[in-house]
Amino acid sequence: MSRDLSLRVTVLDTWDEVPLHLPPETAVSELKARALAASRVTRSPAEYEVKYLGAELMDEDATLAESGVVANAALIVLSRRRRPAI
Repeated sequence: MSRDLSLRVTVLDTWDEVPLHLPPETAVSELKARALAASRVTRSPAEYEVKYLGAELMDEDATLAESGVVANAALIVLSRRRRPAI
């Protein structure tokens, strides 16, 4: 039986919902990099933040488990700097 967490990560730049299956020991920064790559975003991952339950996961070196992320969670990857809507 797999211990991997099934996650849904929405990348706001593309509005893609990326399904990821990652071990709880995965760093938040790795989740962010994988979601951006899957959405073909070419900007640096450092320009993005990850939100879970409405709050930014500030420590991207922390694991998913340490951050309280559970199976079937929905996360959002969005630009740190908001762009004005035109």
